[in-house]
Amino acid sequence: MNGHTDNSIYIDASLETVFRLTNDLTTWPQLFTEYAAVEILEARDNTFKFRLTMHPDENGQVWSWVSERTLDPVNHRVRAYRVETGPFEFMHIEWTYLAEGAGTRMRWVQDFRMKPTAPVDTAGMVVRINTNTPREQAAIKEKVEKLARAAALGAGSAR
Repeated sequence: MNGHTDNSIYIDASLETVFRLTNDLTTWPQLFTEYAAVEILEARDNTFKFRLTMHPDENGQVWSWVSERTLDPVNHRVRAYRVETGPFEFMHIEWTYLAEGAGTRMRWVQDFRMKPTAPVDTAGMVVRINTNTPREQAAIKEKVEKLARAAALGAGSAR
């Protein structure tokens, strides 16, 4: 059985702003609540190989893995996968961004399967991702909207 999750959130900021801010890997430890560090291992054109390290979990375990992420800024789409799969047999991720009114709909779709030796099975990981993703997206929404408002105020005072 493969796992599949599909979560989205409306962010009150322009498509370009949301895409730019959420794809700046260097800011992910400030943007996401669960990431402690990011290390960019390789960058070529719009493809980045990077190591993500999470804050310790409830058991004190620190999880870290390498992913590869390719940005398509023209179509406001990102495709990623885990290079170091850890407890996953595979993990494929797609982020899409759509203009919605004055804001942006940011959507994350994840397809994966857990290894038989993983601490949680595939169904359990679906529940975990569907619990954590809305919380992360809400935190990102708040931060991106705040940054977008500050940029708009700054641009207004520069006139």
